[in-house]
Amino acid sequence: MSLIPGSRLGSYVILSPLGAGGMGEVYRARDAKLDRDVAIKVLPASVAGDPDALARFEREAKAVAALSHPNILSIFDFGASDGMAYAVMELLEGETLRGKLESAPIPRPLAVDYGVQIARGLAAAHERGVVHRDLKPENLFVSKDGHVKILDFGLAKRDVKASPGEETSAPTISGQTAPGTVMGTVGYMSPEQVRGQAVDHRSDIFSFGAVLYELLSGKRAFRKDTAADTLSAILKEEPPELEGTSRTIPALLDHTVRHCLEKDRDKRFQSARDIVFALGEASGSAPGVPRSTAGRKHSWLIVAVVIVALVVILGLLLAKRSTPPTPGAKRIAVLPFENLGAPEDDYFADGMSDEVRGKLVALPGVQVIARASSNSYKKTGKSPQEIAKELDVGYLLTATVRWQKGDGTASRVVVRPELVEISGSGAPVSKWQQAFDAALTDVFKVQADVAERVAGSLGVALGTSMAQRLEATPTQNIVAYQAFLKAEAAFRDRDAEYEAYEQYRRAVSLDPGFAQAWAGLGWVSSWLFGTEKPTPEFAEFARLGAEKAMALAPESAGAYLALGAYRWMVLSDYEGALKHLEMGQNLAPSDVDLLNVRAPLEMNLGRWEKAVELVKRAERLDPRSVDAKMFLGTALLCLRRFTEAKTVLDQGIALAPEHLPMLFTKANWLLTQGDLQGARGLVASSRAVSPTELVVFAARWYGVWFLDEPQVDLLLGLPAAAFNDDVARWSLALVEANFRRGDAANVRRYADELQKAVDDQLRISPREANSLALRSLALAYLGRREEAIKQAEALHGRAPTPEAPEGHFSNWTRANLITVSVVVGDNDRAIANLEQQLKAPSGLTRAQLGATPQFDLLRSNPRFQKLVAGPP
Repeated sequence: MSLIPGSRLGSYVILSPLGAGGMGEVYRARDAKLDRDVAIKVLPASVAGDPDALARFEREAKAVAALSHPNILSIFDFGASDGMAYAVMELLEGETLRGKLESAPIPRPLAVDYGVQIARGLAAAHERGVVHRDLKPENLFVSKDGHVKILDFGLAKRDVKASPGEETSAPTISGQTAPGTVMGTVGYMSPEQVRGQAVDHRSDIFSFGAVLYELLSGKRAFRKDTAADTLSAILKEEPPELEGTSRTIPALLDHTVRHCLEKDRDKRFQSARDIVFALGEASGSAPGVPRSTAGRKHSWLIVAVVIVALVVILGLLLAKRSTPPTPGAKRIAVLPFENLGAPEDDYFADGMSDEVRGKLVALPGVQVIARASSNSYKKTGKSPQEIAKELDVGYLLTATVRWQKGDGTASRVVVRPELVEISGSGAPVSKWQQAFDAALTDVFKVQADVAERVAGSLGVALGTSMAQRLEATPTQNIVAYQAFLKAEAAFRDRDAEYEAYEQYRRAVSLDPGFAQAWAGLGWVSSWLFGTEKPTPEFAEFARLGAEKAMALAPESAGAYLALGAYRWMVLSDYEGALKHLEMGQNLAPSDVDLLNVRAPLEMNLGRWEKAVELVKRAERLDPRSVDAKMFLGTALLCLRRFTEAKTVLDQGIALAPEHLPMLFTKANWLLTQGDLQGARGLVASSRAVSPTELVVFAARWYGVWFLDEPQVDLLLGLPAAAFNDDVARWSLALVEANFRRGDAANVRRYADELQKAVDDQLRISPREANSLALRSLALAYLGRREEAIKQAEALHGRAPTPEAPEGHFSNWTRANLITVSVVVGDNDRAIANLEQQLKAPSGLTRAQLGATPQFDLLRSNPRFQKLVAGPP
């Protein structure tokens, strides 16, 4: 029975039909409780009227709902009303991949980008034991911002190993799930599906291969005149080679597709994660987009014309987790607890040390060395005296942790902490040690006991409220706590933010009252919105996480950090963000994360010396943090204190010679001295990452002018997936690279992609400054001179505070205006703003103007020549 607009299904108001298929009818509806639009799938009567089928569908819906992955359609609810069963899902705007394939050929970089996104979603499902079994273009949805979602897990099943007797054959396609039944869609089935054998995740990999083949070639891998012939082809034939088509598919990419389409599942890729890696390698070796070599005399420009643009980036990089230091405060380092159990339990031991450190941070009269510096001694061979000297501390807390796993309450944790005092060159003196053997469910009491015993040994008197804070239990759900610890470990790894996001979501879904997990979810969502991709999903969870954490734990520094990050990175509310961060600092004076986020915000507001003070305070708490050195060096560069900046940056490189952001920051110091070749050479010397990762990092954060010609060739062949699916930054990089090559057609093509991506971002966050800057650039490269200038000037006029016109924000927006002016040929405006930039705390120097190629289009201008020749 079809539903009419205005009718209700539970708490949902039906708005309009969206479509129908074998698995039910789909409607647009309004969620009256949460005041949002959703999609509702009403299940067929055959399912709703069959208790067993309904129970199975509900189980499978719950399995999919637990996935919480950006590339899988989210399921919000499941219910029944008036004899109808339904599932409530997120509402998507865009079209299916089938629609995309039928409307126009898909460019190879975009096809690879889609493939990587699909593989990531499959990997998440497979790792939770969920197999789709009907992957095809109709079940893949491309949103307006180019984000791919896997739909319709209606045929999904848990991955359960079948016994040999179950692998029977069946001649027909059915909606049932009994062994021996053929499931799936003709043309995309795996050979084992065609034979009616039991399937596992490798069947999805075959279907993925068929989809990827079609994305790259525009033709179906297996398509004959009849269904029977198609099924026979899946079993016996190979599709034509992609390498030989007119689309110029490289051999490595063709090999990747064929490895997915192996008839024998044991010979295919064994995991979707491997496919993601293979596609990255294949696309990195792919030939670039055809381009003209004409117009090489032209130069190129980047968003951040001067060093000042690094401040926001470095502020975000640093912040991956107030009062002045108290004279005579006791300084302590909590070293990484040693895991005596299985290697895969390292995250648990690390989490224990982090939790104890977090409790100690709140103690009055105690300064706790931050995680980054303390963790640099994990599995170190250095003596306690050496560590204490390097960290300038008088106390070290160490421990061993053994997680003795068992069923239910049988699982136990054995912790043996020791606090030692180091004075001068003498031997360490043990102040306190004790063994704790407790059930896993009592792990929080162990953490509180350790913190209280350390406080007592340091002579810190605990009031009633402080004791209660130390003893607070964050969650009663130990599985949620394990997910939280995995999220914390992943967030420390800057290449695993998405994994952190998923684990935080899992933690709060298991325990909606888990304040720490909500704060983490809010923080990582703001981070992903600000540095990866500004999506509605990240914006919503940034807000929700911060608000939930604040409601549940209003005296938690983590809640204030999450709320401050949300107001900065999502709302661009600098003063509001600072207010919340300062309140958090009052609760936890030694919280270096709060200091590291406050400092760039002070720069945005023009309070430069205050920012340097905060960074130095953070450096005192985190003396071996490369990030702290990098950020302090950048601040000193902006203030043109070049000798001090060089000293700090050299110290950072000595700590971590292969730290890529530090190398780029030192390269920028070389640029201020006019040494372009030295800057390029320093960047090229890095061996810490692959050539593709180096090119992406440079193009994404610093501009293509750091790259040599072979690196530009590599960049032009990369898909958006190489940029973590950030279409805006990807298209900007290709705009700049093609502008450098003088390829006007591709400049316009990717500038159009840039404008579309940025417009989508601005619909989510209309005041987000970086998106507004990117939009002005897109308009400039599209030749829309007046609109581009108007947009750039409007952004530049939006200073955070009238009394601080020369804050970082104003200098950064002026840098954007300079770039726009040069692109559209308004040289007088560009030079006038360069003159202002040389007077402001931006780090721009005349030597840099003369050496760096982003100003080549101004070289012949007498006014520019005079500017470069002026006094240093």
